[in-house]
Amino acid sequence: MKHLLSIEALARADMDQILADAVSLKKQRGHHANQPLVGQTWAMIFSKSSTRTRVSFEVGIRELGGGVIFLPSSELQLGRGEPIKDTARVMGRMVHGVVFRTFAQSDVEEFAHYAAIPTINALTDHEHPCQILTDIFSFQEKRGPIQGKVVTFIGDGAGNMANSWMFAAGKASFELRIASPKAFQPSADMVKRAGGRIVVTEDVKAAATGADLLYTDVWVSMGKEVESASRIQQMNGYQINAGVVALARPGALVMHCLPAYRGKEIDEATFEANAQTIFDESENRLHVQKAILCWLVGSSVKRET
Repeated sequence: MKHLLSIEALARADMDQILADAVSLKKQRGHHANQPLVGQTWAMIFSKSSTRTRVSFEVGIRELGGGVIFLPSSELQLGRGEPIKDTARVMGRMVHGVVFRTFAQSDVEEFAHYAAIPTINALTDHEHPCQILTDIFSFQEKRGPIQGKVVTFIGDGAGNMANSWMFAAGKASFELRIASPKAFQPSADMVKRAGGRIVVTEDVKAAATGADLLYTDVWVSMGKEVESASRIQQMNGYQINAGVVALARPGALVMHCLPAYRGKEIDEATFEANAQTIFDESENRLHVQKAILCWLVGSSVKRET
């Protein structure tokens, strides 16, 4: 039984297959050679709000021939305290796969274990594997292989996106630099666990110099709203703007997983100057997640030549 629960647990060969299949699926949109989810119904259980993840998965499942049910956790017995494992065992008898967006990484792992159907981590506080696969796909679509390149993450270095980038660096053999205030840096244990070439610093300029990709995310993630004022104060200065972009390699990409808060993690002018890349990245969630779905159900994708 295959699941996509984390980049940490995803084999490099499987990552490469998903990324290669996404290239073909993007080219084939509207005229797919097969629809591997015909006759299947997938459930989407979301404990957190979503725009891109929800829309891209709903559209992707339907384009691959499947049916989809969107289930906010607040409308399930989960919202009244039913154990994850009980919900999972019920769902496992009724649907063919689940896309689960929640808080704790342990919840999505427990769900996959008890449901015994393909389960996708659509974001937890620990990782966002669908997004990071999309980010790598988007970079490679525009600049070629990410192996050997320099990726600079600026902002909350202890959040799910920074964690995902760290695990990806070890898998895909690129250098990752994380520029964050001390209080928001990943632990030494997490850096060691991820492996790969990872540099953690408070110096935004040093991290950005010579980078091939500048990346940021919101300073206040979902579930951290009570810390909003403190986070914004401490993150002041950890912004992608024209001065930071000027330090990167000529032609460096600027990416953001959205939603973006202009004037905080990225300024308005820099966001708009890089909007084509950022919204290409957003669209690519659809194509990469379709590749994930095909991989999970063992459907081969006809490669474009």
